[in-house]
Amino acid sequence: MEKIAIFGATGMTGLCVIEAALNKGLKPKILVRDSSKVPDGPKTQLGIIEGNVLNYPDVLKTVQDTNGVIVTLGTRNSLEPTTDMSDGLKNIIRAMKECNIEVISVCLSAFLFHDPGSSKVPAIFHDVTADHKRMFDLLMESGLKYVAAFPPHIADEPARGYQVEHDKYISRVITKYDLGQFLVDSLTLPEHFGHIIGLASK
Repeated sequence: MEKIAIFGATGMTGLCVIEAALNKGLKPKILVRDSSKVPDGPKTQLGIIEGNVLNYPDVLKTVQDTNGVIVTLGTRNSLEPTTDMSDGLKNIIRAMKECNIEVISVCLSAFLFHDPGSSKVPAIFHDVTADHKRMFDLLMESGLKYVAAFPPHIADEPARGYQVEHDKYISRVITKYDLGQFLVDSLTLPEHFGHIIGLASK
C-alpha cells in the first residue's frame, strides 16, 4: 500500500487519517470542496482535488492511481435526512471497480450495532444513522475487501492506542487520533476485511 484516496478528509476524523497516513509514509490524495480548509502543514504532501463526492468524475479522478480508499464522510453536524453519504459511497465504489481497486475502510457509527428503533439510538440520530445503514448495505453488496468501522463517540483527545473486536460493541469512546490510525492501518490488515469492527481507545 503506497497511495491512498481519502474522502471526508477535512472533517475531524479525516484530518487525523491524513496525519496517520503521512506518518506511515503513504501518499494520500484527497477530494475536498474547498482546498483552503486543508491545513498548511500537510498541504504540500497531499494530492488535492477540488470537487464533490456526488460528482462521479471528481471521485474517479481522486481514486485513480491509488491502492486503497478511506471514507470518513460526514454531515458537518447536520442531523437532517440525507442520502449524500450513501450517494457519495456509490460513486466511490463505482470508481474503485473502474480502477480495479479492492480495499476500502469506511467510518460508520456504533449506532448500527442496535436496531434502528432501539432506545439506544436517540431519535435525533435516526436520519443520519439511516444513511449510515445504506452505506453499510452498499459495502456488503460491493464485492470489495471492505472494513466497516463502527466507532462509538469520537473524542477530541490524545491517542491512547486502539483495541478492536469483530461484530461487537466494546466501548463508549475512541479518540479521533486512534480512529484515524485504525482506518489507515486496516487497509493492510486482511484479518479485518469483510468485518464489522467495534473500536475503543485503550
